Amino acid sequence: MAALWYTVFLLALINFINASSYKDGEKVILYVNKVGPYFNPHETYHYYQLPVCRPEKVEHRSLTLGEILDGDRMAVSNYDINFKENGQDKELCTVKLSAEEITQLRDAIEDLYYFEFIFDDLPIRGFIGHLEEGAFLPHTHKIYLWTHHHFYFEYNGNQVISANVSTREHQPTSLDEVEAPLDVKFTYSVTWKESNLEYKKRGSLLRDTNFFPRTLEIHWLSIINSMVLVFLLIGFVVIILMRVLKNDFARYNMDDEESEELDSDDNGWKIIHTDVFRFPPQRGLLCAILGAGCQFLALATGIIVMALMGMFNVHRHGSMNTAAILLYALTCFVSGYVSANFYRRIGGENWVWNIILTSCLFSVPFFFIWSVINSVAWYHKSTQALPFTTVLLLMIIWLLVGYPLTVIGGIFGKNWAIGFDAPCRTKNIPREIPPVPWYRSAFVHMLIGGFLPFSAISVELYYIFATLWGREQYTLYGILFVVFAILLSVTACISVALTYFQLSSEDYRWWWRSIFSAGSTGIFVFLYSLFYYYKRSNMSGTLQTVEFFGWTILTCYIFFLMLGTVSFFASLKFIRYIYVNLKMD
Repeated sequence: MAALWYTVFLLALINFINASSYKDGEKVILYVNKVGPYFNPHETYHYYQLPVCRPEKVEHRSLTLGEILDGDRMAVSNYDINFKENGQDKELCTVKLSAEEITQLRDAIEDLYYFEFIFDDLPIRGFIGHLEEGAFLPHTHKIYLWTHHHFYFEYNGNQVISANVSTREHQPTSLDEVEAPLDVKFTYSVTWKESNLEYKKRGSLLRDTNFFPRTLEIHWLSIINSMVLVFLLIGFVVIILMRVLKNDFARYNMDDEESEELDSDDNGWKIIHTDVFRFPPQRGLLCAILGAGCQFLALATGIIVMALMGMFNVHRHGSMNTAAILLYALTCFVSGYVSANFYRRIGGENWVWNIILTSCLFSVPFFFIWSVINSVAWYHKSTQALPFTTVLLLMIIWLLVGYPLTVIGGIFGKNWAIGFDAPCRTKNIPREIPPVPWYRSAFVHMLIGGFLPFSAISVELYYIFATLWGREQYTLYGILFVVFAILLSVTACISVALTYFQLSSEDYRWWWRSIFSAGSTGIFVFLYSLFYYYKRSNMSGTLQTVEFFGWTILTCYIFFLMLGTVSFFASLKFIRYIYVNLKMD
């Protein structure tokens, strides 16, 4: 909780510092930022990579960490804009386009490239050109370049309230059947208008913009579907399973005289009480998964709570990226503490290796996947490729904050660990496990344990993907918090049910089974991502494909860690409950 409030304070301080005010006639710098295909949101390039007007010496603006991670690369433009001063048809420059540059612009317009400018931290977006497709017979294919930008600004007092641009007020320049070199004249106009909207509310205008569609509806179908599933599962676990347990307790807790006839035929979860708390193999890896899973549970909860508190302003670039990095570094203490504490509780001795494994369990796969994505982005000269200084900064944050907090958490967890306190004594020789039918196999448990939590979020998952990989702006964080709670509840319920069925089959190897049964939800999320990419999105190209599947694989891995952890602790709590209430000899 302290990490959450610390992050909240930093973001609030950043927002306060960046509030700008101007004097009448004072120059307001318009920054050019990036361009990219409209349907490939994460494929972006620097604006000056196109043959457009640019200053003789390009001056870049210093960026925050979140802006760099968001692919921003802001540079000062040639536009001469003064506060509250209008201007009509002002010449920006004349560009002589070569044949190669004409082809570059044609390809960009055919791929629906849009541009993004930044004016007083407000994004201004528009299309590079216009593609006109005619009828099938005769088919026409015309490409036009917008050469005039009309900027519309609103102000309240000495502060900018809104910024927008129109490209359709002048006739565009045709790029069809033109000869190189081609002289293209770029012009612009500026219109200022007074507004009564307060500066602190200007973000609401951005949510109403039509350049990127917004999804602001309440997803009642998703909520109803998830709530019905939760009620059914909770009803199943609480009513049916508890009645079964009641019968089991009545049968297992009979007096010796009453149970003589049943002893010879006794079976079920009672007879494995000397093995059910037998510690599993690879206990260090298991504890590292639990530690990382608890960290991401805390991280996800913290981000959603911060969003509910309104800490992510839509007009601030990369605020959620910055918050996620800060929270991840600060919550490393959780992973170290949980992992080392549980490792010592189940008899682990090499706690140093356990802490190292915990710290590497996510960071190593993340670094590998990021390296591939960043290399592909660097090859394509995309702004998604992080500069060396940013990479160095992220490594320093992990080495000086994340890893030390993991170690500190591990030391506290090791020192504060108590005994495992199993309610049943474990025998030295393990019991033989009888064969089970196919419908009680580990594979079937993974299908059921992964599909049901996935079905609880399947509808809402579309809106999440559309936000992360599309153009929608997700603002219904209250609903997201409810769906997140539903997901954890469904995971815990199905884990308890599957664990009971496993123990009833006299199979005591529940430790790893409980993690993989619910952790397999990540597989279903990945299968859905395939459906979304090929059937619900218009993304294409090597760069976008590598980014989409790279980050999606990492996200599915996080689902495995989080839900596997929830499943394990729910099963552990359930097993303790039934064996504590079992009458032992």
